[in-house]
Amino acid sequence: MIRLPNGLFEFQEDCSLWLLDVTAREDSARTITVKAPTGAGKTVILIDYIDKYLTLVNGRTAFIWLCPGKGNLEEQSRRKMEQLLPGADTKDLSDAILSGFEAGSTTFINWELVTKKGNRAISESERENLFDRIAEGRRKGLQYMIIIDEEHSNDTKKANDVIQAFCAEHIIRVSATAKTSRDGEYYEIDEMDVISSGLITKALYINEDVDYHGEFDSEHGYLIELADRKRRQIAQAYAEQGGKTGRIRPLCIIQFPNSSDRLIASVEDKLAGMGYTYENRLAAKWMSDSGDKINLEHITDPSAEPVFLLMKQAIATGWDCPRAKILVKLREHMSEEFEIQTIGRIRRMPEARHYDVDLLDFCYLYTFDEKYKESIKASQSQAFEVRRVFLKEECGGFALEKQLRSRDLDGLGERETFFAVHQYLTEAYGLTGDKADNMLRLEGAGYRFGREIIGRQREGKFVRTDSVLDASQGTYLPTGRVVSTHTNGIDLLHSVDAIKRAVGMTAQKTRVVLERLFREKVRSPRKLLALDTASYYAFVINNEKMLRDDLRKATARMAKQMTIPGVKTAVFRIPAQELCRFDPDEPDVEEMETNVYRGYSSAMVVEGIRSKCERLFEHYCEERKQFIDWVYKNGDSGQQYFSVVYLDAFRKQWLFYPDYIVRKKNGEIWIIETKGGEQTARQGVRSKNRDLQAENKFEAFKQYAALHGLHWGFVRDRNEKLKINNTVYTDSLLSEYWKPMRELFG
Repeated sequence: MIRLPNGLFEFQEDCSLWLLDVTAREDSARTITVKAPTGAGKTVILIDYIDKYLTLVNGRTAFIWLCPGKGNLEEQSRRKMEQLLPGADTKDLSDAILSGFEAGSTTFINWELVTKKGNRAISESERENLFDRIAEGRRKGLQYMIIIDEEHSNDTKKANDVIQAFCAEHIIRVSATAKTSRDGEYYEIDEMDVISSGLITKALYINEDVDYHGEFDSEHGYLIELADRKRRQIAQAYAEQGGKTGRIRPLCIIQFPNSSDRLIASVEDKLAGMGYTYENRLAAKWMSDSGDKINLEHITDPSAEPVFLLMKQAIATGWDCPRAKILVKLREHMSEEFEIQTIGRIRRMPEARHYDVDLLDFCYLYTFDEKYKESIKASQSQAFEVRRVFLKEECGGFALEKQLRSRDLDGLGERETFFAVHQYLTEAYGLTGDKADNMLRLEGAGYRFGREIIGRQREGKFVRTDSVLDASQGTYLPTGRVVSTHTNGIDLLHSVDAIKRAVGMTAQKTRVVLERLFREKVRSPRKLLALDTASYYAFVINNEKMLRDDLRKATARMAKQMTIPGVKTAVFRIPAQELCRFDPDEPDVEEMETNVYRGYSSAMVVEGIRSKCERLFEHYCEERKQFIDWVYKNGDSGQQYFSVVYLDAFRKQWLFYPDYIVRKKNGEIWIIETKGGEQTARQGVRSKNRDLQAENKFEAFKQYAALHGLHWGFVRDRNEKLKINNTVYTDSLLSEYWKPMRELFG
């Protein structure tokens, strides 16, 4: 088992399990492509996948891990595997040539060793070369699996010759810039999952504080000055964190276009005038096309001396420097893949965590290349135009008590969670201590039982090949295969993983709860079913969706919102300044006069930045400015924002960030939370609220508001009009508890 203190992040586990599933299936394509954003931990994912595959699928497999030649990535990857899987059988190319490939081994090969012209590794010689060892392994009955790390870097004929020589069962290509293939399997890790984990920055800011109409002597000089100012601000913010974090020295990368020797000299002069030179080791140089390298020793260390790095083209694949926070890209467009890899260098977090300080949790790009900026926007979903706004003097001084979670008291234990799920299922389906009757009731509700994995098979006569794509042709017959605890162990693992993701529990807790509820061999006094091992496997696999939905409903049941021991409180004050996203193409922009910030405009209240209900509410307040003193839009996460703690039915603490704080001219303080409203469709009225925890939040907030003597309400929209509720939560807006906005709020 992979040795990580806290295990894999959920998105890493998901990718590893997907790879396990697709390579274990007989009907999957040979070529498998994984697009993993820089910083996602693809090496860890691949190591975990290899461990699972050798243990659960086929131990007679030899993995071949091909890495780019630059950056010694194959050595880094091998060391990582030996660190995370002590005892793993790892090899390099010389080991493989000397002793051959072995079952259960992973051989790390530098591309240049097998593609460089005249290299002895693949030349005819007295000793057995690489191709001979590959053939020898096949004669021994080995199955080869190839991993191509940073697959975009080596797409040469000689590299393909090596790949084909292995006759691998599967070829897994992994890159931050991977592209889909019609003939292969494809998986993409959502960058938002990587961001949420804290491994990479929350966002990329482009040209913050740049004045496009300003006057300056040179573009590069102006951008470098802005970048240096930002670098100093970041350095100060790190210092304020203290401890190990306080010693981090942020790095600014300056990227040059090709054939730019004169520009390089000009930038060197500019930096020297600012006090950054190669001689005082505050500047470093990496011109990979010319081999011109200065002060690169230990530059990736968090406290390394250089604070500027000059580079002529994208940094070598695999280079990892999490302290790099700023990129200055001087004019010249480059290929999309090259750009994305370069941007990836400034997206990592130096301590693999967010600090809840915007300055440290974001990275920064400065460039006057408009096309480059637009292409980055298309590739980086969190890149946006931003503008800094400042708190109006008359809005300062406001304070409110906020709540913070207690990390020591967070959620029920396995036993209590078991009882909560047991209670929900018992009440939802009328279950008792009679296991035979329980099975009948669950079966009547749609649950499937037996020892077969249920599926369906299509049959019929298809004259045209493309008619197979027409789902209306042919017939579908149900199929079933008897459970094998060996081969279906992977399926069970997947089902448990899907269920635990739906309710925010750990895989361990989910497995324990399910087994205590339904499995015969596990002792439990309140068992609902007593399924033997094969029947239990089939039950969980066949009913994955129903189990997932039932557990989700169980956790969303109304929890008693009480004073939680250990919940912390702190004083919330409206931040003195804020970075706000805006749409630069929005026409007829007007300042929102009721907002607490100067410069806050209607371009910041548009689709894609604000939900429909939020947009309606902000404009509602603006239209009634004679009654409104100010409106503050709260953040979605972070300790600097206003938060209230609520509990789900499993007693797990969550933070709730109400959307708005409003002060009316009569002195009333209102706190407003917006939710999706209702939409009239052909099938009837449809709720747009997707928050299953809305009722728990509602009740927790009601208690908070009563405790502090505040006005409050949940606001939702219907037919372009707003409704408000602060008494009894109902999902239907037709309920008497949802009042027209003007009746309650004014």
